[in-house]
Amino acid sequence: MSDILIPNFGESITTATVAAWHRKDGDPVAKGDTLATLETDKVSTDLEAEESGVLEILVPEGEEAPIGAVLGRISPAAGTSNAAPEEEQAPVPPEPEKPVAPETGKDSAPTPAASTAEIPEQKPEKGTAATKQAPAGESTKTGEENTPRFIRKPMTPLRRTIAARLVEAQHQAAILTTFNECDMSAVMELRKQFNAAYRERYGTKLGFMSFFIKAAVHALKEVPQVNAKIDGTDIVQNLYYDISVAIGTDKGLVVPVLRDCDQKTLPELELELASLAEKVRNGSLSMQDLQGGCFTISNGGTYGSLLSTPILNPPQSGILGMHAIQERPVVRDGRIVVRPMMYLALSYDHRLVDGKQAVQFLIAVKNAVENPVFEL
Repeated sequence: MSDILIPNFGESITTATVAAWHRKDGDPVAKGDTLATLETDKVSTDLEAEESGVLEILVPEGEEAPIGAVLGRISPAAGTSNAAPEEEQAPVPPEPEKPVAPETGKDSAPTPAASTAEIPEQKPEKGTAATKQAPAGESTKTGEENTPRFIRKPMTPLRRTIAARLVEAQHQAAILTTFNECDMSAVMELRKQFNAAYRERYGTKLGFMSFFIKAAVHALKEVPQVNAKIDGTDIVQNLYYDISVAIGTDKGLVVPVLRDCDQKTLPELELELASLAEKVRNGSLSMQDLQGGCFTISNGGTYGSLLSTPILNPPQSGILGMHAIQERPVVRDGRIVVRPMMYLALSYDHRLVDGKQAVQFLIAVKNAVENPVFEL
């Protein structure tokens, strides 16, 4: 017999939700069969059978369990002989319907059984029509059109977990946000100049995110307090620069990690971003893709957001919010000119990062973006 355990998904993930069982309790399974889909606030993953046998489910669909919990067991294949007799005896329950037949004379037993079953169902429906209005699409008043006023549906396991993690992040950290803006003229000019060459040489575009990743690395080196985290009563100072990038999906937000960003060029970052984006699209992200980030960048500008206050990605102490680029009047050398401007937001854990350090960090990002000297 082997236990089916919730695997370790990495730091900051303590529980997972059973999104779906792909086999039923008592079903025979073969080694390698997909048994269940687990979801966390960051990723969903499938569990496969490590041996052949009979499945016993201990944690039902939709329930959350801690890392390492036993979701079910696989009994040896010999156990299937014990399950078979129980299934063969399943037809026995219909016998209690026989006493119903004498009450209806010559009529067959199934007809009165069906009619008596319908009567108690009708009464509660009449008494609770208002509460069942949306699912049934019924109206509470005679003569009204049968147009539902609302639709009620359960939250998906992933959405429930995301909601819990966001509230947890707000409760565990002293989150504060500081703002600035940066002139995107230099970056946009570089993109215009090198985009065609990038596509021809590397097969990918020169995007904005790679510039901000390099700018964030520069700022983390300038203000190392942001590249740290609180662990109990200790401060853990990171000496590496693995940057998490938030990517929106139909199911929710996932935050894959780009490793050693301080050692990579813009083309290398763009290629790695493209690879991660493809994994997000086809659902093939691994846990290694999501673990170990020390700082997060979120680009709400892709959806048209002008300004926001991003929420921390625990246990990290900082997250940078990018926003939409807008042409705005600004003053340059005493003259009013139009420039493509972007608002930047830095949310940080005020328990660890002081306001002065947060402002210095955001100014370092701004300066690096406005005066890019990264290897193209």
